[in-house]
Amino acid sequence: MESRNHRISQNMGLMIVALGAFFTSLDQTVVVTALPDMMRDLKIPISEIDHSSWIITAYLLGYGVSMPIVSRLGDVFGYCRIYQIALAVFLVGSVMVAVSGSLSLVVGSRLFQSLGGSASIPIGMALAFTLLPVERRALALGIVGGAAEAGSMLGPAYGALVAEVLNWRWIFWLNIPQALLIMVLLTRMRLYDRPHEASRVDFLGCGILTVGLSMVTVALYMEEFFSFTSFLPHFMMLIGVSLLILLFRHQSKISYPILPVHLFKSSAVISAMITQVLVGTALIIILVTVPLLANTVMGKNPSIGALWLLRLTIFIPVGAVIGGALFNLMKTRVLTVIGLILVGVGMLYAGTWSVNVRDPELTFTLSVIGLGFGLVIAPLMHVVLDNSPVGYRASSASWIVVLRVVGMTVGLAGLSSWGVGHYQDLTADLTNPVGLSPVSSGHTANLISAYADAGLKLFQHLLMIGGGIALIAIVPSLFIKTVNADQKS
Repeated sequence: MESRNHRISQNMGLMIVALGAFFTSLDQTVVVTALPDMMRDLKIPISEIDHSSWIITAYLLGYGVSMPIVSRLGDVFGYCRIYQIALAVFLVGSVMVAVSGSLSLVVGSRLFQSLGGSASIPIGMALAFTLLPVERRALALGIVGGAAEAGSMLGPAYGALVAEVLNWRWIFWLNIPQALLIMVLLTRMRLYDRPHEASRVDFLGCGILTVGLSMVTVALYMEEFFSFTSFLPHFMMLIGVSLLILLFRHQSKISYPILPVHLFKSSAVISAMITQVLVGTALIIILVTVPLLANTVMGKNPSIGALWLLRLTIFIPVGAVIGGALFNLMKTRVLTVIGLILVGVGMLYAGTWSVNVRDPELTFTLSVIGLGFGLVIAPLMHVVLDNSPVGYRASSASWIVVLRVVGMTVGLAGLSSWGVGHYQDLTADLTNPVGLSPVSSGHTANLISAYADAGLKLFQHLLMIGGGIALIAIVPSLFIKTVNADQKS
């Protein structure tokens, strides 16, 4: 009976952290579809659309920068305690966004909100890893990771629905009951809220990490970084990397570092981290390319592009759960390689699509790619947590998440910079042919068709590059050494 009650308690805890990961992950992407309504309400002109994008960027920036610090606080002071405080910050930040009357206030409030939202995944992963027995840990990580993926992928649809039925401010008002629900449920888990009294927090390291990681992340978000039209982002990158190197040297000399330097002593962990960066890069390429391909050269309306993307994203959480369930049946690197092959081959095949691509080819290809992305979530996270001391589990989990965001940031910046230049190269020869009037209908039709062909080639090349990156990620994944299931602890 006691064993049955303990198992029920474990399942309850897993459900709570999965719900928390889902609800807070919604806010990573929830404003994507609501952005036009927000611009109209806040009276932001279309000429300042680049400024309004910071409503999205601010949350992602704060999310990635604060995650390692919040996670370390969880390791030291107790997961449930810090999780509840983070949820309170998330709740207050949501209210601040909902009542904001200007762009600057919305951006600042979103940044504050992200400080709380950043705790859900790494602390949730650490709780799941701590709560469940060895044989169920990978499945638990797959469930929490799948919930987080489902939240971030369903965010645009959820935001559009709320903005349509009510208005965009209700997206954030509705965060209040969600956060309160998780906070109440967490009170039932106090048994597992065990602070590590002997541990400490390196607040100097926290400060250096915040500034250094912020400089690196902001530099990567700046378009000039890849176009080389300004020295500023490269100067910021130089300062940021220098601070992170300084931090690493500082951390090696203290007993309780904020940076889990022990992770860099494991070749398996380093391999998993490199793989994760490449996975993030491939992921953002297909997330951006699929709807743009549908909505531009294929002439589909925006809803069709979103539905195409949903065919991929809905299978990522499915793949995450399957990966967790299969973890004890095969080697970690085998499972990871299978996922990467599905992604790589799927994206290479998608790179051959013509404008006439139809179902079932379309759905099958996108579903396979989504499953591949999902399959690698649990094994990569498990490698990091399995090599982490008890007092550093949340901190370690945060870095595998941050590295994926770094990969997505690099991929997005490179995609926009290289994509524009490549499109200009593809259209460089589309000049007015001699002997044809510029206003002739034949010339106009041919020119439109030529530009459409150039656009199709651009998206095909992007998909193939993404597929190539996924296949390259197989190389570091081969150095993730686990022998068999009974050695996966």
